[in-house]
Amino acid sequence: MTAMWKRTVLTAAAALLVSTAVARADFPEKPVEMTVLFGGNAQTIGQLLADLMSRELPQPVVAVSRTGGGGAIGYTHVNSTEPDGYNIVWNSNSISSNFHQGNLPFNYEAFTPIARVSVEVPALAVRADTGWESLSDMVEAVKSGDTKLKVGDSGAGSFTHLTSVAVLEALGINDDAIYVPYGDGKAPVELLAGRIDAAVQWPGQFVQHHEEGTLRILCVTGAERIALIPETPTCAEAGAEGVDITMWRGLAAPAGTPEEVVEKLESAAKAASETEEFKKAAENLGFDISFMDSGEFGELIARDDAAIAELLKAESN
Repeated sequence: MTAMWKRTVLTAAAALLVSTAVARADFPEKPVEMTVLFGGNAQTIGQLLADLMSRELPQPVVAVSRTGGGGAIGYTHVNSTEPDGYNIVWNSNSISSNFHQGNLPFNYEAFTPIARVSVEVPALAVRADTGWESLSDMVEAVKSGDTKLKVGDSGAGSFTHLTSVAVLEALGINDDAIYVPYGDGKAPVELLAGRIDAAVQWPGQFVQHHEEGTLRILCVTGAERIALIPETPTCAEAGAEGVDITMWRGLAAPAGTPEEVVEKLESAAKAASETEEFKKAAENLGFDISFMDSGEFGELIARDDAAIAELLKAESN
């Protein structure tokens, strides 16, 4: 009886392993849900990516908007799902800013990286009627004036807020700034209405007004100039020494997602990022396609997490 019981257990275990292997080989057998954390560019790019990935897989990838809490709502949802690849998140540096601000009880290690897909470089813009032609003009005006510089951002602790702080700290005027939160996509409106003096946001939101001469983009925060506005200097070139800040966006799944499932999703994302449709969107929206596989992406997330933790620590002191 003992020998028979052992054979039965071993047979059942073998059958389970075969069944699991077949299931993974056939992945996906139902739609994959991609949680999108933000509106604006994030939503537009995420929706396109989902549509293009659907062409590479036997089942569709469906983008579902779960905004709120600076991304915390969407991260919490995906974290609560099974690690089977059927729930993924269109994530960003926000995983680290949320955790280090206490908005999430888990950090980036709660997710398995799939791939980095794109990089966006924020820009700092002001109203053209300020007369500020450069960062140095803005700094001089702030230091010689009696009022605080009103700077718009997406909310305390948001990526745009942290980026603004880094730039103004490098310029030596962060103590002379008041940060004013606004809703998604509202930076140009708030600037044009005169409710704020400067704002850090994605260049695509500013470029039309910049070309019309109503707003002026003073710098971009990455290490290199961007193709959308090649005449605009980097913030480091313009006087904010050491500033090199970009927003990456990519895909992640709950920790423990099988490696072969991650590989299929990574492959679909890579193929999507190489399509002409995605390249055209990058030109129009002002983001860079910057694919990175799961392993490299994981290393980048860990490095960024440490940097964001330091920046938030400095901001709280």
